[in-house]
Amino acid sequence: MTKGKSHHPQAYGDEAYWDNRYSQDAGSFDWYQRYSGLSPIITKYISKTHRILMVGCGNAVISEDMVNDGYQEIVNVDISQVVIDAMVKKYKDVPQLQYLRLDVREMKFFKDATFDSIVDKGMFDSLMCGASAPYSAARMLEEVRRVLKPGGVYMLITYGDPRVRMSHLKGPEMNWSIALHVIPRPGSKRAAESSSRVITDPLLLNDDGTLGPQFGLEDPDLHYVYVCTKEAPVKPAVPDKKKKPAAKK
Repeated sequence: MTKGKSHHPQAYGDEAYWDNRYSQDAGSFDWYQRYSGLSPIITKYISKTHRILMVGCGNAVISEDMVNDGYQEIVNVDISQVVIDAMVKKYKDVPQLQYLRLDVREMKFFKDATFDSIVDKGMFDSLMCGASAPYSAARMLEEVRRVLKPGGVYMLITYGDPRVRMSHLKGPEMNWSIALHVIPRPGSKRAAESSSRVITDPLLLNDDGTLGPQFGLEDPDLHYVYVCTKEAPVKPAVPDKKKKPAAKK
């Protein structure tokens, strides 16, 4: 994914759309935030020794910046073969980075519980703007959860506030423990204002999963970071076969 002219949203899930877009605009671009703005949150939740999956990597430099900050293994995937070929060539001498052409809705290439952490900066949002948005988003989240290890973190960076994102993240079988952070959009009025709140402090949510009145719905000056931890499955108790039945009186 990258910047450029506006396009019809129905094409956002199509490989041909992104191949054409990257062919026309090969310059690197990071959606929403650069690593410098996200690093306090990323380093809080994701260890530098983790095996990380970057979904919808596009031609962003966030993975490069993370490697420069000490991260050791990042697997980057995108639906566009054009951008994957370009990134493989660009980072051929960076062994910490791997690039693969994959559709995040169908990642059978990876076994279950392959990754310690998954970072999503705009991928979910892209699917939500495309055709069959609810189905595509649900398929992606199912695959994300499948390839993530128990106790692992799925970090979703998005423009979507809790009112429009929590219903997806709290869907059936998701079983996430979720912490929410907000970051001012670079160049926005909120970014220019001083604040005593530290971005590494998660926000408290209302019972319905929404934010308090100090945050307007769909605030264009904010980006939201959902830190979703995959809960380990609860194993049923196994009866002790060696235990003798109580003696009858």
